[in-house]
Amino acid sequence: MVDDDGHPPETLPTDTLPTTAPGPLGGSFRRLWTSSGLSNLADGVLKVVLPLTALRFTDSPLLIAGVTAALGLPWLLCALPAGALADRTDRRRAMLGANLVRGGLVLALASALVLDLGSIWLLYAAAFLIGTTETVYDTSAQSILPQMVHRDRLSRANGRLYAVELTTNQFVGPPLGGALVALSAALALLTPAALWVAAAGVLLLVRGRFRVERTGPSAGMRADIAEGLRFLWSHGLLRSFAAMVGTSNFATSAAFAVLVLYAVGPGSPMGLSEPAFGVLLTATAVGSLLGSFAAEWCERAVGRARSLWLCVPLFALLVGVPGMTVDAWLVGLGFFLGGLGITVWNVITVSLRQRVTPDAMLGRVNSVYRLLAWGTMPLGAAAGGLVAEFLGLRAVFLGMGLLVLALLVPLLRISDATLEAAERGLRH
Repeated sequence: MVDDDGHPPETLPTDTLPTTAPGPLGGSFRRLWTSSGLSNLADGVLKVVLPLTALRFTDSPLLIAGVTAALGLPWLLCALPAGALADRTDRRRAMLGANLVRGGLVLALASALVLDLGSIWLLYAAAFLIGTTETVYDTSAQSILPQMVHRDRLSRANGRLYAVELTTNQFVGPPLGGALVALSAALALLTPAALWVAAAGVLLLVRGRFRVERTGPSAGMRADIAEGLRFLWSHGLLRSFAAMVGTSNFATSAAFAVLVLYAVGPGSPMGLSEPAFGVLLTATAVGSLLGSFAAEWCERAVGRARSLWLCVPLFALLVGVPGMTVDAWLVGLGFFLGGLGITVWNVITVSLRQRVTPDAMLGRVNSVYRLLAWGTMPLGAAAGGLVAEFLGLRAVFLGMGLLVLALLVPLLRISDATLEAAERGLRH
């Protein structure tokens, strides 16, 4: 594969492979970066629009949390086929198709609201279908990166992608979504539809073929999925990281599934307006943006293992602070620090996974990883609704904060030497 700048990929001896190296990231990456920003802006708008729209139909914590659960459920049900698809097809085309389908689904939902045909059950159905297409898009997007960027520059490339993704998804998208819902729920849904179509247009400008060449006889979809499962399960380090991220995502999903009830409205503990709720969520994005640029420095100055260990208390603040205070400034500070930790963790662990996994298996390994890591999100959302229903909202935040802190225990077994040995051992 030759990148858009005409430079063939470099191959470095395994024992001299740096974590990051200087050099251009290429024209294909710049277009991927732009498309990713547009797509994630749509995601950021929608994640606020759906629960706020649900408030028009119900005030039940369990039913409100169900919208978030429906959006995340496809990661539990469809992640493995999405990974196999990413390894069988042109990954760019898979991303194009997923964005166009998502745009069509949101357009149909907006039309139903205009015609006064909306209901909480329709929101569930739309959220599930949108989440299904998201599994295809996200798995293909994460798997295509090593085909565009030299492997020794993956940390930098991932950092730049996280910068634009998290800024648009969490910094710009939520307040924009809150403001649009205040005007019109239908208008708020038309916006992400248009953004997904624009993202697909930018992807059309990416040149090249992004279907991975595979050796050996063609196997069926079930055999492909089984091969990805065996690879990740046999790799202790990747398996451990997937389980840790799954636990963290369970806790985060539980907390944020009921956050709108805790924060929005004159009768809520925080008493925020809909636009103010969107602004509160941007605190996470500000921290995430800082983390996307700090991750590379942390790898060099602190070391990867220590950086990961320091991220866990920041995760705990993200989900736990609302249980300790209703002060929007303190909650915002917790969100800021949590966002910083999330991005540093993601840049380090995703870059590691991309380095140690063969290109021909990366889609399947990413999907298995995300099944373990993201499949817990709908379970967390449901758990958050149940705990809030019977024990109150504060119990959700405090309980999830303690659960996240427990991740410090398995991290004690992971050192920089462990990470370096994994990279050397699986690149031979």
